[in-house]
Amino acid sequence: MATAFISDSTLRLVFETGVDVEGNPTYKSKNFSNIKTSATTDGLYAVAQSIVSLQQYPVNAIERNDKHLLGA
Repeated sequence: MATAFISDSTLRLVFETGVDVEGNPTYKSKNFSNIKTSATTDGLYAVAQSIVSLQQYPVNAIERNDKHLLGA
């Protein structure tokens, strides 16, 4: 049976920075790498909220991207 474990984790914050000429929202993101793979969802969310409170633009999405390695 194959196994998987998290080898790397990244926190990504997506901000809505305005609108384009057609009225569609525009976005920019900030990535924070080297997140501890053992970090809890609640802990990361609390950190993200703290970072968001210091930003100029409203947050559109908070993402956690985990890289998994598969093995036998």
